[in-house]
Amino acid sequence: MLASYLTDIEQLLDEQRWDAALNEACDLPRIAVALSDPQLRCSGEEVGQWCEQWIRPQSDQADSQAEAERTGLRIRERASGAGGPEFVPTRALRRLQLRRHVRTPPRGYPRAPEENLDPHEAESIETGRALVGAARRWYARSGCHDPTVQTNLARLAVLR
Repeated sequence: MLASYLTDIEQLLDEQRWDAALNEACDLPRIAVALSDPQLRCSGEEVGQWCEQWIRPQSDQADSQAEAERTGLRIRERASGAGGPEFVPTRALRRLQLRRHVRTPPRGYPRAPEENLDPHEAESIETGRALVGAARRWYARSGCHDPTVQTNLARLAVLR
């Protein structure tokens, strides 16, 4: 379910559907934090901590590190939202849940290089890829071994 959701976000980026991809990608930290909680709750503070822990630069170069920090800050601000009390990210979890009914079509060949994009489009791609990469790292290193995450994914899979 989670893998197909991540693939769908990548496909939206490939199709140059920037706003849809960015909306879906910005829900990933809330989804990950909620899946790690027995009551499927998350807070802005927890989302910010998740972003700090899992969003990493693409390479180890100093300028890449600085760019990754700026990207991470931008993502934390957008993903953590108001940062208030705990809440259940119902809309994000519902969209994740609905992905189990959809068969992902093959991605085919990649589109033309993304070198002639305006700043908003380039930022959308960078943010989306950073969040998808962070979600994949989180699941591979933590989520797949966490019984709470697995229980919550199973609960979402059987609930209608």
